[in-house]
Amino acid sequence: MSAMSFAVTPAHAGASVAEARDSTRTFLQRLLHPIPSETADSVILVVSELVTNALRHGGGTFTLDLNAHPADIEVAVHDRSPQCPRMRAPDVNGATGGFGWPMVNRLARSTAVTRRPSGGKTVTALIAR
Repeated sequence: MSAMSFAVTPAHAGASVAEARDSTRTFLQRLLHPIPSETADSVILVVSELVTNALRHGGGTFTLDLNAHPADIEVAVHDRSPQCPRMRAPDVNGATGGFGWPMVNRLARSTAVTRRPSGGKTVTALIAR
């Protein structure tokens, strides 16, 4: 199993989504058992959505953990907000979003939200290899 952790503080939040995607690409390229490019694209998209949500709704600080399991790639994003993501009708005019969480749930084999005892939450998505 391979693992990687990437943490961002508010001072770096402006470039952090791109950095998270780049770190994820590097992680995936270094796997001993490579995954198909379509799966890699799905993992990167899930990372991008969860990190964007953490920045937008989670206080500007997050940690991204990636783990490669035999059957899945695990994406876990920790942030300071106790508020869970929710399904809502997407705003087709682009003003308020609503597309990301449903997309994450379609791309992932499973998703989970865990509140942390120290505050905040962890959003986890498992993407089939």
